[in-house]
Amino acid sequence: MRTQLFVATAAAAAFFSPKISIAQSNDAAVAPPPQDAPPVEITVSGQGGGGRRLQQSAEAVHVVELRRAKQQSADLGEVLARTQGVSVRRDGGLGSASRFSLNGLYDTQIRFFVDGVPLELAGYPFGIANVPVNLIERVEIYRGVVPIRFGADALGGAVNLVTDEGLYPFGSASYQVGSFGTHRLNVAGRQYHEPSGALVRAHAFLDSANNDYEVDVRVSGPTGELSDAKVRRFHDDYRAYGGSVEAGIVERSWAKRLLVRGFASGYDKELQNNPVMTVPYGEVRYDETVHGASARYDVDLPSGFSLQTLASYSRRATEYLDQSPWAYDWYGQRVFRRPSAGEVDGRPHDQTLWQDGYFARALLGWSPNSTHALRASFTPQYASRAGEDRALVSSLARDPLTAKRELFSLVSGLEYELALLEGRLSTVFFFKDYYYRATTDEVVPGNIFLERTAGDHSQGAGFTSRYRFTPWLLAKASYERATRLPSSSELFGNGVLIRENVSLEPEVSHNANVGPRLELKRQSFGDLTLDVNAFWRGSDRLIVLLGAEQAFRYENLYAARALGLENAGNWLSPGRLVSLEGSLTWLDLRNESTEGTFARFEGDRIPNRPYLFGSWGARLRLQGVTDARDTVEPFYYGRYVHGFFRGWESAGDRDYKQRLDSQVTHSVGATWSVMRDGLRATSTFEIDNVTDAKLFDNFGLQRPGRAFYLKVTGELR
Repeated sequence: MRTQLFVATAAAAAFFSPKISIAQSNDAAVAPPPQDAPPVEITVSGQGGGGRRLQQSAEAVHVVELRRAKQQSADLGEVLARTQGVSVRRDGGLGSASRFSLNGLYDTQIRFFVDGVPLELAGYPFGIANVPVNLIERVEIYRGVVPIRFGADALGGAVNLVTDEGLYPFGSASYQVGSFGTHRLNVAGRQYHEPSGALVRAHAFLDSANNDYEVDVRVSGPTGELSDAKVRRFHDDYRAYGGSVEAGIVERSWAKRLLVRGFASGYDKELQNNPVMTVPYGEVRYDETVHGASARYDVDLPSGFSLQTLASYSRRATEYLDQSPWAYDWYGQRVFRRPSAGEVDGRPHDQTLWQDGYFARALLGWSPNSTHALRASFTPQYASRAGEDRALVSSLARDPLTAKRELFSLVSGLEYELALLEGRLSTVFFFKDYYYRATTDEVVPGNIFLERTAGDHSQGAGFTSRYRFTPWLLAKASYERATRLPSSSELFGNGVLIRENVSLEPEVSHNANVGPRLELKRQSFGDLTLDVNAFWRGSDRLIVLLGAEQAFRYENLYAARALGLENAGNWLSPGRLVSLEGSLTWLDLRNESTEGTFARFEGDRIPNRPYLFGSWGARLRLQGVTDARDTVEPFYYGRYVHGFFRGWESAGDRDYKQRLDSQVTHSVGATWSVMRDGLRATSTFEIDNVTDAKLFDNFGLQRPGRAFYLKVTGELR
């Protein structure tokens, strides 16, 4: 499903706090680490500085450090899919559409940010799974309860990608080459002039993949009969590029941070087949470009006050081209000419959608002492869309894409933090206010445009709490009554495969989490970390993507309940020779609608969603193989996804229902790291899907088989 073609997410931000902060203080990062220091040990539990502090806070957050992931070939989607509670489902190889799930809730029900800025406003139009790993230091996953500093109307949680915010001079580059024509290049650099506080940093990336892997399909013979065949995909190229430059002043008395950032990025993607891989396409393609700028100003004020502000603008252009009159077979050959052009739905498309996004944020904090803190946030956001279909059959009819599309939202929040018992107990109480208004010209039969408006104003509240029993054992509990406003992509469609539905209502949900976290460090048996979280989501008017073979539309499911248990653990042996890690997630997400379209499926699992999945991994660290400062690290990763139905459980005979079978994947590789005079160079060889298993994240859409990758990374400090 092409859900990532044109998705607008809500506003977000990082808010400074003495105790809890997304943008942690850089004091410890001003000077680079000693060159003879051993490599930092990174686990999926998040043991880095800022990430560790956040993990230990009262917030319902899980931190994924990416130090080692940046040395390996797995993309960000695959790295996150190894995390408890997270499922990342993809239609194919690199650049394919993906669906991100956290505790059973999907897509725009989860909000995505880069350093607290909405993902697409930061210059990443291709979705979180395709963001280059080497541009990110860590990932913060907020489980259903989202702090007010994000200014977000997220229903199921939030994911914040945090870049390297150090101030010491730094440069890095990586290049990856692999199967199916895969090439990935990333470069980044930073320079800081301490006397003046001047800071400049920049990054750029290029991605390319042919995605010409083999798939199993049904082909038509000379007499029209269907037979099984293994063919190579021929129309699935992906090209992406992007870059940004940020400059300004930091660490001054009058400005903790004053930065201006400009960015531009885009991608071009060929479309190989329909959503269930039964019809091949030979010329359909789509692309998207985005450019924009943002400005930040943060300052610490007298008497314990602090202020953070952000303003940004972005312009996105999505193009969709389907003008071929030819029908193609799975061998890439033209088989017959249609009466009219258009491979997807029988009519030609040559269209462009433009969306202008405006975003602002103001965060004010007051912390008179170490016991109390008060914070307030205000986050308005406005989006306006226009379009053009150059393939309209009748020049007399008004182009439906020119219809007015406007969406305004304002999310405000107030938060009070209390620390007691010498810091062992930390609790945050918060209140949120949500407002939105959408205006559109709805196209009705007869090519008539009728203006329609929709809006809502509601409130929510919640708390997060952490109690530390011992230095190595803590427990967390959190709750939020959350509201998620419909996004522009849900209300207005994406102009390609997702149709508009301006009748959507906001989602609401009761979200709760509870669980312990154990961290035993420097024990005789090594280091052991266990993280367990039980969660409940009681959602009303849940928005889901439904559809048939050629078109989709977002609908309110009205009621759903999710219960689940997620856990993760890792062990590091004495001497850091061996490390083991694993995670397991069980989810029971069911329809509780008693009226409306889905009432007859009351009690069924929500279809087409995995409900049991897990991952595991092992690593061996050998130091001094070629030099005392060098390391060789063989590694292994495995992942399991239990089978699930594509449709409703109670509809039809279970023996004949479309189903995705249980799947197990394995990856192996080895990393060689060399450290010389401020330069760290690593090279990794990796084999993905070692057993060449047939993999399907979505029904009918086969993912790549066995693949080989080589990645070389260099860092200069």
